[in-house]
Amino acid sequence: MIEVVIPGYRTLRLEHLVMDYNGTLAVDGELLPGVLEGLTRLEDKLEIRVVTADTFGKAAAQLAGVPCELTVLGRESQDAGKLDFIRSLGAESVVAIGNGRNDRMMLKESGLGIAVILEEGAAVETLLSADIVCTSIPSALALLDNPLRMTATLRS
Repeated sequence: MIEVVIPGYRTLRLEHLVMDYNGTLAVDGELLPGVLEGLTRLEDKLEIRVVTADTFGKAAAQLAGVPCELTVLGRESQDAGKLDFIRSLGAESVVAIGNGRNDRMMLKESGLGIAVILEEGAAVETLLSADIVCTSIPSALALLDNPLRMTATLRS
């Protein structure tokens, strides 16, 4: 678990990391450099899960050896499926990371929502639903490994 008191904001008690795959951990279905290392550093602190529609059909193969649980959603109502997923874990205990419009609801409802802007871009609605925006997935994962960075960004 990651617990951090953020003055003027709230206390975060995070137990689960839930991430989108394409546009968040991967570009064009290919896992990005630094993801394995970043997730390996967090595996003792958080239950790591990837929830995706797997647009390119490569998630399972690309995530082999990565310390995470993969859930592939159907093509319809992915936004609601991701929201239901984090609710089943207890949304307040979830840090969610994503970039797409179908990630906006899980980022908004989670204990901490992080939007990432990579080569694929990010939906404006998703950016507005996030607590923090990062320009790389290694940066987003490093926030969780160094909680004082979250304090510096979110405190009043």
